[in-house]
Amino acid sequence: MTKLILATRKSPLALAQTEMVAAHLREHLGVETELLKIVTTGDRQTDWSLENKGGKGLFTGELEAALQRGEADVAVHSTKDLPGDMPPGLAVGGYMPRADTRDMLVLRAGVEVPATIATGSPRRRLQIAALFPGVVFTEIRGNVDTRLRKIGEQHVADGSILAAAGLQRLGISAWPGIEFMPLTFEQMVPAVGQGAIGVQCRVDDAAKFAAVLDAATARTVTLERAFQSALGAGCHTAFAAHATATTMYLFHETVGLHRLPLTEADFSAPVATADRFLRQVGLLP
Repeated sequence: MTKLILATRKSPLALAQTEMVAAHLREHLGVETELLKIVTTGDRQTDWSLENKGGKGLFTGELEAALQRGEADVAVHSTKDLPGDMPPGLAVGGYMPRADTRDMLVLRAGVEVPATIATGSPRRRLQIAALFPGVVFTEIRGNVDTRLRKIGEQHVADGSILAAAGLQRLGISAWPGIEFMPLTFEQMVPAVGQGAIGVQCRVDDAAKFAAVLDAATARTVTLERAFQSALGAGCHTAFAAHATATTMYLFHETVGLHRLPLTEADFSAPVATADRFLRQVGLLP
């Protein structure tokens, strides 16, 4: 294979991430690359509430279909957008090295205690409400720069929450009228796969891509995704699982935050680890 076609969303962040993957594959596989830019359902329906519509696959379905039809060789995703279950014939070949996994609270300058926060994520809403009791939530959609303008310039809300990795990949470290506050894992457990760029492919090609992608990221994300699959958690559930080298941070709307110690053996058997921990905290019978 001398040329790879990479399916991607058209958003600035998606294109930046896909260019990173393309450069990596050119260097390590000696191939040419071409981007297949696709508008997904989630991109088209900017007035939809992702929570009410279920969210699952809204930003990935069209890219996966292009893979299945043979129109693309890989699909590049923000891993946190990937549903827990793969469509038939597809697999995650691997991940780029993981960036900052934290969530970033973005507040309108001068606001210390926000009265309104714009986020459509149940995971973020439930956890941030513990930091700011009484806060009222609204929802804004759009690219990162659109969201920042709506907070800093249009004052649609006092604040919002964005992934630190996305801000970094877009080169955004400051914004007029905005203050950035990174949240600790105790304050906000990140989404499964947050900060990781996932490279999805057909099953037969998975080993080829795994060999040139980041093993350390695959190790933690595979464990997190095992928790996601075991619960069948989607965008409508306030759920998060984030693995560090020694600790699994788990948040669920029914049991709150749990910190669980991890050993090397836990990473070696992700499905069994997820099953055991979820039973331990009462999320599985």
